[in-house]
Amino acid sequence: MSLFTWDDKYTLHIAEIDRQHQKLFALFNDLYDAMQDGHGQEVIDKVLTGVVDYTVYHFDTEEKLLRQYGYQDEAAHRAEHAKLAEQAKALVLKHRAGEAKVTLATLKFLCDWLNNHILGTDKKFAPFLIERGAR
Repeated sequence: MSLFTWDDKYTLHIAEIDRQHQKLFALFNDLYDAMQDGHGQEVIDKVLTGVVDYTVYHFDTEEKLLRQYGYQDEAAHRAEHAKLAEQAKALVLKHRAGEAKVTLATLKFLCDWLNNHILGTDKKFAPFLIERGAR
């Protein structure tokens, strides 16, 4: 059973970004499913590395669109991306240093990410980009 369920409330109606968000959901669910099976510590390095690597790609996609269409809050959105990326990297370092609670911390971070970033700041830019032709 997945913890992170894709729902229409997460849809921005910009196909590439929606596909990338769905990929992030899948990565997050890989960790949750492994935790449910008692294997969270065994897969966390792979999942965290996947999240860090994929967010670089995803954030770059969003930032290019924001720049292309002249989004006025692009700098603030880019700064939020940098903060999320640093938090993800910090979790990787904590895991590799042997901190036992990093799996729960990771789930909390990922939940906050979905609820605050996608439903908050990403939802703010979507109408702007769509009005200017992003699909």
